[in-house]
Amino acid sequence: MDDTAKLYPPQVPLVTEAWNVWQSLTAARRNILELIPEIALHQPIVSGKMGRRWHMVMDPDALKRILLEKVDDYPKSDVTKNILRPAIGESLFVAEGAHWRWQRRAAAPVFTHRNIANLAPIMSAAADRSCARIGASVGRATDLYTEMMTATFEVISDVTFSGDEMFDRQAVHRAVDGYIDQTAKVSLFDILGLPTWIPRASRMMTTGAMSQMKQMSDSVIDARREKSPDDIPDLLDLLLAGEDPKTKRSMNTAELRDNLLTFIVAGHETTALTLSWALYLLAFDEDAQDKLRAEAQDVLQGRTATSDDVPNLPYTRQVIDETLRMYPPAAFLSRTAQKDDTLCDRQIKRKDTVTLPIYALHRSHLLWDDPHKFDPSRFDGTKEINRYAYLPFGDGPRICIGASFAIQEAVIMLATVISRYKFTRVPGKDPKPVLILTLRPEGGVWLNVENAT
Repeated sequence: MDDTAKLYPPQVPLVTEAWNVWQSLTAARRNILELIPEIALHQPIVSGKMGRRWHMVMDPDALKRILLEKVDDYPKSDVTKNILRPAIGESLFVAEGAHWRWQRRAAAPVFTHRNIANLAPIMSAAADRSCARIGASVGRATDLYTEMMTATFEVISDVTFSGDEMFDRQAVHRAVDGYIDQTAKVSLFDILGLPTWIPRASRMMTTGAMSQMKQMSDSVIDARREKSPDDIPDLLDLLLAGEDPKTKRSMNTAELRDNLLTFIVAGHETTALTLSWALYLLAFDEDAQDKLRAEAQDVLQGRTATSDDVPNLPYTRQVIDETLRMYPPAAFLSRTAQKDDTLCDRQIKRKDTVTLPIYALHRSHLLWDDPHKFDPSRFDGTKEINRYAYLPFGDGPRICIGASFAIQEAVIMLATVISRYKFTRVPGKDPKPVLILTLRPEGGVWLNVENAT
């Protein structure tokens, strides 16, 4: 093991030489982040051309312009939309303009602090079940990535379709994962910037399972319309009751289904990834793990974390924030410029691809001290962090609507698990960060499990 490996958790190997189209395609299908040039960690913007002009932007002021000031001039790229649209339609994540705005206004009340806190018991119950499964692995290694995927899917399915026996959770899980695995890889046509109406073969072969899943979801939604909501409404109840205060429009069955599937996809895997990488980082830095455990044990006194505990677990939150800096689930965003513009004194032409490599932004040497180091103290409140230097949930009007939900779930789960168990690395089994649609730990997160003292 070299000194870098001892000092720093796994990194993505970035480009240090000029590549041709074939090299770029091979890298993109292996790991999109490998397309990022090393120089992007030292410059505010990097530009080039491969079929179409592209720009990678790591400058906070330019990112504020893209995400906040000129958001309509920089919609999601056609490649991103074409990957996601067959699965989640014209939902909040894909829609643009007026169609996005009315949906956002209708859905915003769903994610109030009160509603999120009301859903916390579901998160606490999932944390207990997860601890029971982890406890069965004491004395040996287990894959915590698989475990966190299971735990967070339990949460999102319980808060989305609670009590609906018609909803086959595992079928939805398989359909969504299969669709993403088959369709999210970049094709040669994408690299060359060819029109998106030209079919990509891998995106034509995965519609069967998704179609069945949508039919099942529609049936559940239509049945729910006929019954009264429970005392504590779930996400479907809240969305059914939702209305755009401006247009008085409510979501129809297809719109409800597409947005619920968006919440399932975004709300389970991203939190699972955050928890998986956090557990790995705490095994990498056992002093940080001990500090978090001391905090959690002091606050929880042997019980499971609740929403009331979240404000009293500041170091747990710091670890989560630092995890999201080092391994942001949405690590590479893509936009298409709709108008000529200037970013970082560089001319941006209409139809140029403008990418937001969040992975590079979060590791920029211009913005962060020793950026490859795991250091939760960055977020202890003593240092000023530029808002647009840290974008795990995006920003501006399209900031992730479920960010508070995700943070609450991550704090509850992480504090509960670490209060009860100790994790150490398995030699030779460190995960490799690979971006398909999200930044996943290739090979899983294999850690040795012991009871905490």
